[in-house]
Amino acid sequence: MTLMWEEAGWEPLADGVGRVRLPEWDCTAGLVVGADAALLVDAGASLAEGARLRAAAERIAGRRVTHLALTHPHFDHVLGAAAFAGAEVYGAVGVAGVLAGAREELRADAVAHGLDAGAAENAVDALVPVRHQVSGELALDLGGGRRAVLADAGPGHTGHDLAVLVPGAVEVVFCGDLVEESGEPQAGPDAVPARWPAALDRLLALGGAGARYVPGHGAVVDAAFVRAQQDALAARFGVSE
Repeated sequence: MTLMWEEAGWEPLADGVGRVRLPEWDCTAGLVVGADAALLVDAGASLAEGARLRAAAERIAGRRVTHLALTHPHFDHVLGAAAFAGAEVYGAVGVAGVLAGAREELRADAVAHGLDAGAAENAVDALVPVRHQVSGELALDLGGGRRAVLADAGPGHTGHDLAVLVPGAVEVVFCGDLVEESGEPQAGPDAVPARWPAALDRLLALGGAGARYVPGHGAVVDAAFVRAQQDALAARFGVSE
């Protein structure tokens, strides 16, 4: 039995495209449904959250989640990934090595932000490898004319930022944490501030002036918001655009 987006507590964005704002860290997960396949964008902060995401997404889609795109290697976006058994996992080029080599840092960051230590340990232990690393752009055919374009948009928020464009009458761009609406963009030790404004240029070129831009945290925004955030980041970090 399939569910309408709103029945499942999700926000529809375009035909076959929607997202949900997850509790606790207000992290966005997106879903793109085609005739033959379904793509989830980001996996939540724990195995339990990933399992809930998968159950809801598959009831909306009427099929299993076949593809999982991870926008960047932070705990609130990746630790639910092992709940998507059998899905093809995608990330920006270089992200596989980060996730494989920094598991203790990932666990510690999750616990520092309030995730239960046991849940963090279990999720890190079960973390699946990113088998498809995107350099440039990669188009996925999800069937029935539905495509999703995965783009290596960073570095910026991290060294490995992936964006997802869904072409259509209404274009949708999942931005990960390159864009944040519910607060000032967070720049941790893995951020690349000098290149963040250029990453937002790539997002704007990907989606165009009329696209709906879905931030990693917060409400959906437009191109003018992204441009204003780009200006603010350039000023904050002393970067010439």
